[in-house]
Amino acid sequence: MRLLLDTNICIEILRGKDSALLARYASQVRADLALSAIVRSELIAGALLSVKTVENRQIAEDFCALFPCLPFDAKAADIHAEWHARLRRAGTLIGTHDLMIAATALAHGLTVVTRNTDEFQRIEMLAIEDWRG
Repeated sequence: MRLLLDTNICIEILRGKDSALLARYASQVRADLALSAIVRSELIAGALLSVKTVENRQIAEDFCALFPCLPFDAKAADIHAEWHARLRRAGTLIGTHDLMIAATALAHGLTVVTRNTDEFQRIEMLAIEDWRG
């Protein structure tokens, strides 16, 4: 594993409308990609809140099944706590889920693939790839 996909990237892949992003995704070695449990939760929650709940949940689950799902474990929790305190003291706190995704990436030495670079860039040690087309 090398890359941790953020929720917004997964949604764009599932929508299938951004040809540059889809080409970048298709060029990746599948074994290099992973999801965090947080991203899985966000994708399934989005499906459950949609009009086509059953269909969209199946699509989300099928997509998630393509990748290892990394847990938010004790190591990620400790990293999250450190960065939460650091960012809060600085007055630059990011969203809870984004910070949990970042902590998971840091715990596993992965690069976060996202279109939400503004928030993730606040964590200096975090490697980020922006797949905007």
